[in-house]
Amino acid sequence: MGKKMSAASHCNAFKGLYSTCLLIFSIVLVMGLIFTNQTGLSQDAHPAAAFIVLWVTLIWLSMVEGGQASLVGLHPVDKELYATTHPLSYKNCSITNKGDNLDRYLMGRQFMVIFIVFCINYSGAPVPGAELWNLPTWVTTVFLNTGIAMILLTCMVGQLASQVNASHCMLDYINNYFALFTLYVAMAVEFTGVMHCSYLIAMIIGRLAGKPIESREPPKTGFWLAFFWLRVLWSIGVLGFALAVTLSALFQGKTTMWPGVPGGVAVVLFFVLMSVVGMLEGMQIAFFAVTKIKKEDRGDKKFAKMTCELLFKGKGRNLPGFMIGRQLSVVTCFFVIARVTTLSIAEGEGNLWGVPDALQNFFNTGFLGAIITTILGSITWQLVASAFPIAFLSNPITYIFLVICLAFEWTGICGGAWVLAWIMKKMIGFQRDEVYIGTAEEREQQGHKDDAEDLQAGAGHMIKLPGFYEDAPDSLKELMTTDPDVAKWMQESSASLQAPAEDADVEAQE
Repeated sequence: MGKKMSAASHCNAFKGLYSTCLLIFSIVLVMGLIFTNQTGLSQDAHPAAAFIVLWVTLIWLSMVEGGQASLVGLHPVDKELYATTHPLSYKNCSITNKGDNLDRYLMGRQFMVIFIVFCINYSGAPVPGAELWNLPTWVTTVFLNTGIAMILLTCMVGQLASQVNASHCMLDYINNYFALFTLYVAMAVEFTGVMHCSYLIAMIIGRLAGKPIESREPPKTGFWLAFFWLRVLWSIGVLGFALAVTLSALFQGKTTMWPGVPGGVAVVLFFVLMSVVGMLEGMQIAFFAVTKIKKEDRGDKKFAKMTCELLFKGKGRNLPGFMIGRQLSVVTCFFVIARVTTLSIAEGEGNLWGVPDALQNFFNTGFLGAIITTILGSITWQLVASAFPIAFLSNPITYIFLVICLAFEWTGICGGAWVLAWIMKKMIGFQRDEVYIGTAEEREQQGHKDDAEDLQAGAGHMIKLPGFYEDAPDSLKELMTTDPDVAKWMQESSASLQAPAEDADVEAQE
């Protein structure tokens, strides 16, 4: 037994070490590309502009990701408990807890994530034919041509590290004006109506499922009803225009797609990748929704049972494994989709449809590709999964994708995210929520029981898996054994997250 534990420990230590080294190497490569004018923005503007935009968008992405974990996680908690200690967290939650604002925030946030990733791609991804420092061909192919360097940088710096901290330091994470600003931007994006055709899709799916969309607000009437449907029509028009531009560019070979790929193949690849992203996005919704469905209502579908058994195997530890592998898979697809859909006019060629240069420059930003991906590759699939979670889990492709995500996580390629999370926590001084408001049991004893039913799920609500159920890997424990504060933090994290995982495991075995 001791040998087994020793072998596993050494394996995890190796994973953590090589992941951190890969992250550092990836950062060096991306910075090298930027300052040798071999990324889109560094060529079109200036290397300094690309450097600034890259790091600003990565930091903003981390707030968007961490903010979601915090706002959804704090939704059931009585916000009066932290009104004095965390006034800005209180203000953030006061906004999202009102009416259907949480759904509005999640809608706007979804577009922000995809658009920010497109901006990161424009700032740091290599242009075709990029080479750096006479590196061996295999290094250039693996890290630059396939986009691995950008994927690792975005996953670990922009997403996973923030999710790790925000899952159990929710109050500290959003107690700042940056979080409040991000919330306002997400709400503003939703208010513009660009995504409003998603509400029409939600209504149609709800009707098909026989599940009316629940709302905390009275039915719209008069001006607000007309304004709502005007935005739905506007959104349908924007989506149709975005599809027309993107498909036309793909067929004409006027995108940043790899040279030599026929237009028809590029179009097929585009829709296949959006379907993959949609499945991965919908899986989160379905996994969360199924935990709220009684055992007798889950049916006896073979693949639904296989999926749940694998997901909650080993006291729920495959759940965080799926989330990590899923994050890596989704970001990979986002970068490829960005490359497929971002327009690029070769020197000497005319603009698409002969439009003015100013409009062509707007097409080249990838904004239209982000709209398509958000609506058709993300939100629509999440809405379907929220209305038909059992049917979604009964799909054999769901099980296959779960296995693939777990395989990605097993490689440990994103293990460096926990090192970053630890550094962030130490530098900023994050503390666990229990320090300020106690545990859920302690809050209940004080007459402030969490209202879990207040978090709406089901048809039309894109509520994902709560929290980030993963403690630090053994490799980080070994690397940081000299610091008792780190050991204490990881032990507390494991203890607090173990209970939900055990409950999920018991539920799956029933």
